Amino acid sequence: MKKENIYKFLYAVSMFLVIGFAIRLGVDYFKYDNIGDSAPFYAFVIERIIEFIIPSIIVFIIAKVVKKKYSK
Repeated sequence: MKKENIYKFLYAVSMFLVIGFAIRLGVDYFKYDNIGDSAPFYAFVIERIIEFIIPSIIVFIIAKVVKKKYSK
């Protein structure tokens, strides 16, 4: 892979993390039981945000920086 195209790969990784967040949160929603689970559902949402969205934002920012570096 050319160095100039690394940012495209990073954008794809960021997109897959967001898609993974949506899928995993959907699975958590269907598995969630109001009576059986002691934690409220928003605790699961916060956990998935930390697990998927924050790394996605970091990778997206890195992709922007890499793109700017190779566009000159």
